Amino acid sequence: MEIKNPGIIINFTPTGMIPTKDMTPLVPVSPREIIEEVLEARKYGVSMVHLHARDKEGKPTFSKRIYKEIIDGIREVDGYSNNSLILGVSTSGRHWQEFEKRAECLALVGKSKPDMGSLTLSSLNFNRSASINSPDMIQKLAGKMLERGIKPELEAFDVGMINYAKYLHTKGLLKPPFYFNLIFGNIACAQPNILNLGVMLAELPTDSLWAVAGIGDAQLKMNLNGIINGGGVRIGLEDNIWFTPERKVLATNMAFLQRIKEFCDLFQIKVASPEEVRGRLDLNIDLG
Repeated sequence: MEIKNPGIIINFTPTGMIPTKDMTPLVPVSPREIIEEVLEARKYGVSMVHLHARDKEGKPTFSKRIYKEIIDGIREVDGYSNNSLILGVSTSGRHWQEFEKRAECLALVGKSKPDMGSLTLSSLNFNRSASINSPDMIQKLAGKMLERGIKPELEAFDVGMINYAKYLHTKGLLKPPFYFNLIFGNIACAQPNILNLGVMLAELPTDSLWAVAGIGDAQLKMNLNGIINGGGVRIGLEDNIWFTPERKVLATNMAFLQRIKEFCDLFQIKVASPEEVRGRLDLNIDLG
């Protein structure tokens, strides 16, 4: 795949499913906290946001109502135009296996409708849990996103998952342009090194946009590789709660984003605006 650099993508992941207030008081979990951090993140050049919802106890939830509260709160300030943040929701298989639960957030309509929905391309093991994604479930979620006009946020933890995305394309369940999160450092998947990144980039289908993520201590190293290679970064407390490898300083989302901005400035690398990324992903909003 030819690598071009019309501006890197910064995909902001403020919350995730794992960090709790007991682990770090700095993770945003309530709708108000998430909304405030997403809006603040705009000044660092964020173009898209990967949202996870939490209930009143701070536990992950599939609730359409809570996702609506978050999306509406962001768009009330950020607006709803082709230069508005690209907002994605999670259909994760870590906690729920019922299609109806995992797809509930895809049913939002009007200005509450998400631009993107996560689509993990295979089952995988984490340190203490598993994300179960059967072929039938993946295809049903992809079909629902296609039906609703929601762009899949393709999550690839190894090269085989990229091949499965190509298979979904042949079945008519994915349409280009594609967007991939290339995620490194999970214990059972691709490890964070240049060789694995190069292999995954080489296997991406034509007309793909991508961002690189690293889990835990791999975050900074892989984010830098994403910047230097002209794709993008996925960055936030979802993937890592520590600011330094020594794990002595808890991170904030804004400190992570500030560091990414400083690296882009240092290397004189352009950051793509939401409008530019929308155009490249065919996510322009029809305002009638």
